[in-house]
Amino acid sequence: LPKLDIANKKVAIFGVGDQESYNDNFCDAAGELYDLFAAKGCKVYGFTSQDGYSHSESKAVKDGKFCGLMCDEDNQYDLSEERANNWVKQLKDEGFM
Repeated sequence: LPKLDIANKKVAIFGVGDQESYNDNFCDAAGELYDLFAAKGCKVYGFTSQDGYSHSESKAVKDGKFCGLMCDEDNQYDLSEERANNWVKQLKDEGFM
């Protein structure tokens, strides 16, 4: 990312993690990507609620929300499809696509 000219580009971030085994760093990589994209001047879309998750900390949380879609395929695989469908609808509503 350091050499890319991506200022003003639209970005949507998703992450997959295990909130029970890694509850103190659930989906941290998504938060690190957010920081890099934001520093380059990108517009990040698709922030989602932390409701329904059980983690203690995450770099993916920005201003109280996840910086995109976070899925836990180890413990909440049954919720992933609905979360993904809702997120795509949200992205459309926000003008991402």
